[in-house]
Amino acid sequence: MANIREISGRIRSIRDTMKITNAMYMISSTKLRKAKKGHEGNSPYFEALNRMYAKIIESTSELDNVYLDERPEKKGDDRTIALIVVTADKGLAGSYNHNVIKLAEQIMKECGCKTKLYVVGEVGRQSFAGKNVKMAGQFKYSAQNPSLHRARLISEVILDEYLKGEIDEAHIVFTQMKNTISSEAVAMRILPLMYESLEPVYPADGEMIPEKPTINFLPSAEDVLNNIVPDMVVGDIYSALVESFCSEQNDRMMAMDTANKNAAEMIRALSIEYNRERQAMITQEITEVIAGAKAQKKKKAKRKLAASEGK
Repeated sequence: MANIREISGRIRSIRDTMKITNAMYMISSTKLRKAKKGHEGNSPYFEALNRMYAKIIESTSELDNVYLDERPEKKGDDRTIALIVVTADKGLAGSYNHNVIKLAEQIMKECGCKTKLYVVGEVGRQSFAGKNVKMAGQFKYSAQNPSLHRARLISEVILDEYLKGEIDEAHIVFTQMKNTISSEAVAMRILPLMYESLEPVYPADGEMIPEKPTINFLPSAEDVLNNIVPDMVVGDIYSALVESFCSEQNDRMMAMDTANKNAAEMIRALSIEYNRERQAMITQEITEVIAGAKAQKKKKAKRKLAASEGK
């Protein structure tokens, strides 16, 4: 059984660790609020772009556009899919990194075509490098502090390769917050665009409209689409980066909260053990004092008896 000094040292060590986990919890909480605030400030613009895209699609019966081209003629090894995988730069966030990497590996295994891998975050890069998975080297960005500038740089690479025909699809694999206590790794296709409305535009306000109103796009619907799609792609990537960053901070907060609770429970158990050991030590010392007092008393009684007999 550990002695009092060892138990006391373990308690101090756990308390020092709790200071670190508490600080990490507070930092993640601050970063989460900041990221949400930034996303809320930019989301109305991208929502407006999505509504415009929906109106173009609903107002046009057929639209031949490169951003809508599914390229059905390309199959198997002739087809290339780009995967943008968003991970964290460090661990200590529960299963956050594991889930998104696992989903990316599953897509690469089951897609039945070539894949081109772009990884955001140091944990993902190290994981794929350790498994000898080839990654595209056009960008190596940190997962911290997502910004529109970074999303635009990523989208420029993806759009350029898509228009050149080097990739036929582009998907982003990221972590989506379902609520404040859970998140889920998901994959979202950003290119080519779906030939359908992103959200219902007609009928509006629950009223049935017999015919869709005719909308004239100048110079043409295709030109308008070509103008808004790059910004839509930027918005999708930026939203995924922010969503992943928020999920990372939320998962880290939960992990640190669990660590704090476990540490408190360990301190409680060690304190009980410490008190028991201390009580046992005090009891032993009292027993030794009593035994010594009794021995001295007997010794004194013997000397007294010997002295009386000598007389």
